[in-house]
Amino acid sequence: MFNIMPIDQQFSAVIQQKIDLKTKPLGALGQLESCAKQLTLIFSKQLDSEQALVAFKPVISNPSLVVFAGDHGVASQGVSIAPSSVTSQMVANFAAGGAAINVFCRQLGWQLEVVDAGTLNTSHDKRVHNQRLGEITAPLNTEMAMSLSQVEKGFALAKQRVHSLYEQGCNTIAFGEMGIGNTTSAAALMAAILSLPASQCVGKGTGVSDEVIAKKIKVVEQALQLHQAHFDDPLMTLAALGGFEIVQITGAILAAAELGMAVIVDGFICTAAALVATRINANARDYMLFAHASDEQGHKAMLNALHATPLLQLDLRLGEGTGAALALPLLQASLAFYNDMASFADANVEQVV
Repeated sequence: MFNIMPIDQQFSAVIQQKIDLKTKPLGALGQLESCAKQLTLIFSKQLDSEQALVAFKPVISNPSLVVFAGDHGVASQGVSIAPSSVTSQMVANFAAGGAAINVFCRQLGWQLEVVDAGTLNTSHDKRVHNQRLGEITAPLNTEMAMSLSQVEKGFALAKQRVHSLYEQGCNTIAFGEMGIGNTTSAAALMAAILSLPASQCVGKGTGVSDEVIAKKIKVVEQALQLHQAHFDDPLMTLAALGGFEIVQITGAILAAAELGMAVIVDGFICTAAALVATRINANARDYMLFAHASDEQGHKAMLNALHATPLLQLDLRLGEGTGAALALPLLQASLAFYNDMASFADANVEQVV
């Protein structure tokens, strides 16, 4: 389905040595060092010699963030503080430039795209890409959220969107989401894939009451019981429990990894999509960097399952890709020190360890 090559580690030691010989104590730049190494490994994929690597200066090019929106039938089960109509209203807000993700992308230099993956109200705004898989998913606790053919169509559309950005020179991509009820879907995916009880996966989402959290747990438990026969197949798991936007984020992650792009993973919902992506093709994990640990219960468990160390801890739970957007300056800083910081030899400084 996706031909994703694992990152070749042949130059790993050379990259690490270059980092270690910068004018600093070993490891003194913390996670910036691991980011620099991973990004350099990703971006140097086409190099064929150690000599070429020594002269290579990796840079983040045309960073792009795609927000996918979709409506969830499970919202009718009383699992959110907002009605499904808010999804389409927020799509209009994204198109008009008024949401948090718009502000952060403008400030930090991301190219932002908005995709209607399947909402109740079709957007006719030319600034919104129409990649609709339907109007709304079915309630995941009473039937399959969508068909397998919808999942496959979502992957194809997401792949086209990623390829379009790649052809514009993008080598670093992030994804955001909007969809009332989608923390319930993400929690169900997490529980199914990691074989965890719903109570460890369901969180407060947009800030719901304890009563609503109890309802969410019950809904996820019903969904897990109903669809358990499908959980050995990640595509069928997506069809049973996913959302239109989560499906397309999963497909987009896989498509970006196939192209050798760096994938910046946002919070709870996007991490659930990343988790599914690794079950479809484990090599996709090589291309992922994780922006932040959200305030949503369950996110840290997913990060642990993916052996991921997030860059930021800001107690975010907004979605939209906001955490991924905020991580960009740190990623740029990691490559700046890798490319431009003097070595001990360059600066005539006595090497310290």
